Amino acid sequence: MMKSRPMAATLALFTAAGLMLGGCSAPSAEDSGEKKLTFMFRGGEDEKKAYEQAVSQFEADNGVDVEIIVTTADQYATKLKAAIAGKQVPDVFYIGPGDVQAYVQNGIVKDITEYVEGSDTIDLDNIWEYGVDSYRYDGKRVGEGAIYALPKDVGPFSFGYNKTMLEKAGIPLPDKDKPYTFDEFVAAAKKLTQDTNGDGTLDQWGTGLNVQWNLQPFVWSNGGDWLNEDRTKVTVDTPEFAESLQWFADLQNVHGVTPSVAEAQTLDTYQRWMKGEIGFFPIAPWDLSTYQKLGFDWDVIPYPAGDSGETASWIGTLGIAVSESTKHPEDAVKLVEYLTANKEAQQSLVDAGIQIPNLKDMAEAWAADTSTKPANKEEFLQIVKDYGRALPGGNTFNAEWYDELFTNIQPVLDGKQTAADYLKEAQPRMQEFLDAANQQAGN
Repeated sequence: MMKSRPMAATLALFTAAGLMLGGCSAPSAEDSGEKKLTFMFRGGEDEKKAYEQAVSQFEADNGVDVEIIVTTADQYATKLKAAIAGKQVPDVFYIGPGDVQAYVQNGIVKDITEYVEGSDTIDLDNIWEYGVDSYRYDGKRVGEGAIYALPKDVGPFSFGYNKTMLEKAGIPLPDKDKPYTFDEFVAAAKKLTQDTNGDGTLDQWGTGLNVQWNLQPFVWSNGGDWLNEDRTKVTVDTPEFAESLQWFADLQNVHGVTPSVAEAQTLDTYQRWMKGEIGFFPIAPWDLSTYQKLGFDWDVIPYPAGDSGETASWIGTLGIAVSESTKHPEDAVKLVEYLTANKEAQQSLVDAGIQIPNLKDMAEAWAADTSTKPANKEEFLQIVKDYGRALPGGNTFNAEWYDELFTNIQPVLDGKQTAADYLKEAQPRMQEFLDAANQQAGN
């Protein structure tokens, strides 16, 4: 699951001319009187096949024709915006938490609270609270109030390790219940960083992490954060945050346990992980189908913990919403309920290896299954139940303030600027963007 790009307040900038979405027509009853819905989503072949199977069963059970429109992850936001601008919004479609405020304020998504809370086909108490709450909005704050979508999934971002590599290096396997300290992690990563064939150049590294997707666990576990509690003030210019970012940069510049910039350009760290050249690497549920085929043994553990001693991580999610303009709201909500909470539909998605179950009881059974990797599936559930957090940019009207942190961060990663100096410069710029976002949201 990729990061969702917020809609912000750009909807008004779109013009209908030339932006029509091919194949997506406004919902209308067929001449025969048969109901017809359009369902737009993004994903690869595994996800497409799983949804085709689920939708086919829904059609048979409900006497509703569903036209599936699928795009790649990269194309989805552009094509959905084109459909919105052309007033041809699909009846049912994917939505990210960061889009909720703008979609609601622009009258694009339907409040489905009365449908789902009074439904006899789903049990909201059996769906992860994080998933449902990510699509609540009370007019001021995401996470509270009316329900505007149900979760397609929740995506706990866990930390993986190459078990085969650690065993070969004689390193004790990490405790699945006790996270490494920062120092312990560096020590293990140093032992794994080796020239294994004796040619004078490194060909195996302890880790290789992308700052945009991996900084958060280290900041949070070290006592830092991006925002204050009411989301009105950027809080990155603190010692706790600076220590975390500096530690992250030092993995390369001081400890040398990650591929260099040049080495990463030759072959990125994801590819090196897949080849068995990286010891520790993030793993999310959408990786599982691909990672079953890796040529080494692997498992997941908590992220290393900073001064708090408590591990931290983030949870991604995608939701499925109903268009405010749909002509068949009850049937559209039934489709959303089916895709997000029907056990057979969920099983097809889980079997495809692209997500953990949305339903708590199904998830517990899935975690106990030892026939597929990882062995420690329970770690994913612990993130969802106990300590996972939303990405900071998903809780505000747009994520421009959050994205700003990463715009000019490269000198820190290259060792040319200290984290403390950079954060002191970045915080005022980030605050300006946050103030503008809160003003747009009416907060």
